[in-house]
Amino acid sequence: MHIILIPGFWLTGDSWAPVTRALEAAGHTAHPLTLPGKGPGENPVGIGLRTHIDAVTALVDSLDGDVVLVGHSGGGAVAYGAVDARPDRTVKVVYVDSGPLADGGVINDGFESSGGALPLPDRGVFEEPELVDMTGDVWRQLESIAVPEPVGVATEQQQLSDERRYDVPAVVITSTMPEPLLRQFMEGGHPYVAELARARNVRIVELPTGHWPQLTKPDELAAAVVDAVSN
Repeated sequence: MHIILIPGFWLTGDSWAPVTRALEAAGHTAHPLTLPGKGPGENPVGIGLRTHIDAVTALVDSLDGDVVLVGHSGGGAVAYGAVDARPDRTVKVVYVDSGPLADGGVINDGFESSGGALPLPDRGVFEEPELVDMTGDVWRQLESIAVPEPVGVATEQQQLSDERRYDVPAVVITSTMPEPLLRQFMEGGHPYVAELARARNVRIVELPTGHWPQLTKPDELAAAVVDAVSN
């Protein structure tokens, strides 16, 4: 199976290294992406959410057979946009501490930008659950690999058009919110998870740690993604 790995804000395809190795060992073909505007020397100006979705969709179109999409953090919105664009090619979507972004929504328009991009903020910006297991050394690791995120990815509205997206099975690997609370929000119509609640097949897997499990619990995340893809 072709597995497309979509990184979250400030991360490149290299951040998926432990997951990539585990998927390849399990017999899958992994495609860890570095999205437009985030590669060395690339200009982030003019890059928006749709640019990233189109990049994923183009990769789907270049491959033979069905695909599984995996998105971390803000990459979940990109994955969902690609699901909407190619619901007939996507057999499953996996959200890593993330979820689908509804039509008209934006990922996060609250970050400070510089030169058309969003630099990684100070760790004090993030909430306590996001920083679980994020020791000083791990935070410095994040800082060392972080690249600026194009501001348009965070602020451009999601545009969806194909309700077949609700038929694509979804797996949520949740790190910062326990499953019972996430289910409670879904059943209560909380806007944060309203789109996820409309999916017809949702499985939730807990991986308790902070918001960057590829750094804080890489082996556990790799195993969880392999299981989500395979079952």
